[in-house]
Amino acid sequence: HTEEELARSSHSNPGKSLVNGIKSNPASNSPKSSLSVPTGPPVYVDLAYIPNHCSGKNTDPEFFKRVRASYYVVSGNDAANGEPSRTVLDALLEGKSQWGENLQVTLIPTHDTEVTREWYQQTHEKQQELNIMVLASSSTVVMQDESFPACKIEF
Repeated sequence: HTEEELARSSHSNPGKSLVNGIKSNPASNSPKSSLSVPTGPPVYVDLAYIPNHCSGKNTDPEFFKRVRASYYVVSGNDAANGEPSRTVLDALLEGKSQWGENLQVTLIPTHDTEVTREWYQQTHEKQQELNIMVLASSSTVVMQDESFPACKIEF
């Protein structure tokens, strides 16, 4: 958009802007606080990838209340950008505690990070209480000149 187009759009819709395609109040400090999540029943899936490499920018307890997965994949491996986020891992505990049913959940980190290790150790009792298992990488895949840890998932 040119500056002129942006100026025109703000005049035609004063006090509002778009955040992820949804109208919001720019005076709000947090985009999450301005987004309205439609009410409805939770969604049950076998496997869910925690958005944005498990960054706290896009995922909160509401995600885990609404998206109920047997397996959650945590792919973050960038401590400088807060990935994975301890806040998101704590949000899993908070969201799962609201399910009202004790379904087994498996958390699959794709990288061994300090944040994940500390969270695992500090919240292990709560994880057991909520029937959450953290699956460690147990295999190594070798492809040409590269090898990396992997987990086998069966449904």
